Amino acid sequence: MTGLARVEDAALLTGQGRFLDDLDPLPGTLVAAVVRSPHAHARIRSVNLEKARRMPGVAAVIGPEEVLATLKPFPLSVKTPHPYYPTATDKTRFVGEPVAVVVASDRYLAEDAAELVEIDYEPLPVVVRTDQALLPDAPLLHDGSDSNVATDREFTFGSVDEAFAEAPHVVTRTYSFPRYSSMPMECYVVVADWRDGPDGPEITAHANFHGPFSMAPVVAGALGIPTSSLRLVVPADIGGSFGIKSGVYPYIALMALASKHAGRPVRWSEDRLEHLLASSAGSDRIMTFEAAVDDDAVISALRVDLIDNVGAYLRPPEPSTLYRCFGNITGAYTIDAVHIRARAVVTNKTPTGLNRGFGGQQLYFGLERLIDDIARERDLDPAEVRRRNLIPAKAFPYATPSGGIYDSGDYERAFELALDNVDYQRLRKEQRVARENGEWMGIGIATVVDPSATNIGYVGLATPVQDRTAKRGKSGSTEHVRVTVDPQGVVGVLLGTVPQGQGHATVARDIVAERLGLPKEQVRPRVEMDTASTPWTISSGSYSSRFSPLLTSALLEAADRIAESIKVAAAVLLEVEAERLELADGMVRVIGDPDRSVAFRHAAGLIHWDPGSLPDGFSARLYEEAAYTPPQSKAASRTDQINSSLCYGFVADVVVVRIDPETLTVKIEDLSTVHDAGTILNKTLLEGQVHGAITQALGGALFEEMTYSDAGQPTAGTFMDYLCPTSAESVFPLTSDHLETPSPLTRLGAKGCGEGSSMSLPVAIANAVADALQREGITVDSLPLHGNVLHELLTTSKGN
Repeated sequence: MTGLARVEDAALLTGQGRFLDDLDPLPGTLVAAVVRSPHAHARIRSVNLEKARRMPGVAAVIGPEEVLATLKPFPLSVKTPHPYYPTATDKTRFVGEPVAVVVASDRYLAEDAAELVEIDYEPLPVVVRTDQALLPDAPLLHDGSDSNVATDREFTFGSVDEAFAEAPHVVTRTYSFPRYSSMPMECYVVVADWRDGPDGPEITAHANFHGPFSMAPVVAGALGIPTSSLRLVVPADIGGSFGIKSGVYPYIALMALASKHAGRPVRWSEDRLEHLLASSAGSDRIMTFEAAVDDDAVISALRVDLIDNVGAYLRPPEPSTLYRCFGNITGAYTIDAVHIRARAVVTNKTPTGLNRGFGGQQLYFGLERLIDDIARERDLDPAEVRRRNLIPAKAFPYATPSGGIYDSGDYERAFELALDNVDYQRLRKEQRVARENGEWMGIGIATVVDPSATNIGYVGLATPVQDRTAKRGKSGSTEHVRVTVDPQGVVGVLLGTVPQGQGHATVARDIVAERLGLPKEQVRPRVEMDTASTPWTISSGSYSSRFSPLLTSALLEAADRIAESIKVAAAVLLEVEAERLELADGMVRVIGDPDRSVAFRHAAGLIHWDPGSLPDGFSARLYEEAAYTPPQSKAASRTDQINSSLCYGFVADVVVVRIDPETLTVKIEDLSTVHDAGTILNKTLLEGQVHGAITQALGGALFEEMTYSDAGQPTAGTFMDYLCPTSAESVFPLTSDHLETPSPLTRLGAKGCGEGSSMSLPVAIANAVADALQREGITVDSLPLHGNVLHELLTTSKGN
């Protein structure tokens, strides 16, 4: 299915985008500035707000006392004594944690008054490293807890111990994955209005919040109001998110409270320094993988130990990073048994959350580095080890030991296509010549299963079976859509999955136009999320590659209902049975007799203007809402197995790098990537998603890392220190190819695609660097791999 130019582009290219910081949705809005902690860990002895309150132009100043008087701790995903409020209350636990909010007539006054807030801190010992946080004598972040471990669960699927006892070889490695973010162009923005009504507070909040809307009851819970009393409105345009903007929700509650005290709506716009300091990031992870391997390098079982550093609080939706890829934890391989230990540890860092690839980046860095290490131990080509372990096409649908059901795929064919597109055998010959000349040339491979249409039921895995409430499990992958037809036959499509540039409106237009036999210009898509009027459920939102498999399926259902109504009206005008009609070329015509036809708009007009002429019992409506809820998305079983996503794509990457011996710069010389995203809905948009994910992957692999000193001070607080890839680093030879194995579970056979390369390419690059430096005796077990890191690795190796 192909489309015309994106319908979103004209407004964006002419400066007509509707971003929240450009809008004034609530007249009379005041402006807020946030007072943040300079300490990573400190007891709050006292907070004096009086000087700030007396400053002219200041409407309100709130601190811990006001927060505790009105708000409750945010509901957590697990039972742990780590209360989380939108500000520090007893002590601060990371640099940049909000402590107070100043509301004034403009940002300048608010910032000036914020400097008058007096806070007396008692500095406390700090812990930022995951391994140190686990020590018995580590500083405790939360006084009600006996350790810094926020959650700790173990799972066993299959005969793990037997497989290891029988295996002639066991390969064990420990890897670490860095904390990094998405760095969207637009930072957080919130405009909140607290109104006291006859039935209690009613709060309207405009925020560039992409979802998931499972956060709506979390915010309402902190505010102490029903979810129906919290109205969330999301603008049509969001300047990037890729998961990070789900972390805006604490500021929604905080600005609502500021509005209560100011008596007016309050706007807060985060600046870049605040965003780098205290917004959100993906979890940094330490992980140990242990594989039971036979003489042919076939893996029979895995032991996986995952430790996520979630920062100062186990902030919802954490510990989800540990579980989002639970069903696909064995990747693309026929591994029949797995033991998993999943822990989340709190430290004096900024709390974590969603980041593109959510959990998959970390998982596949460990798993795919392990495959290369197995190849090295068994003296085999890394491609050959993957061939021997890949799930064969005849095995689909394939059940993983942890409960995933891979719906379709041909991993072997996609993998060989990726190899062929770079002439893999030629590259190996070229590499041998390069090594003889003393050059550092490496070839890296990664194959990953790309989960899409997340089943939110995976959040239940963090709670032991015995502690779950019977028949109250969480599950689902539901998406809603609304389709209408006006008296002139123009079709309106309302989408609630607010995008950040993916082109949802374009795809929706194309699908509905094709389904209703209309020219594209007769379909008018609109993206809008207003919880007071837009159809939604807890699982709604633009995250985890949900649009292509889920919302398009709902679109088809709604469009088909509209088509049936139009046929009934046209049948009256044509005096034939509705079953004999079809929709095509903007007309409703008799099948086999296209000259007998009526315009789509005339049939729609009959329903609007002359419903009395319609058959008895017919509902005169051209307004359809549809919800697509796949029955395959169920809550975790009593044995802790879960199909954590509805459908699963596949990505194979082959990357070629050279390392400059003087600057130690890693240069990508070639990249072959093959994606199986099921049915391709719009190839241009799909390629855009692939290119975007590749660029973000470059950041995590070679540049980006949120680093902290031992005192908990962020050491990458600006773009001078936190390096993101630019267009200069993102241009290299790229062959992007596709395979289509349609999903039998979605209406169009589509799967997601936007996250795949962000999960596969970081480890493919790591494998390539390890391959390039193989003869230097270094171990590549972490990211990023910039020049400083390589210098340290090479220096250490030579020192040994």
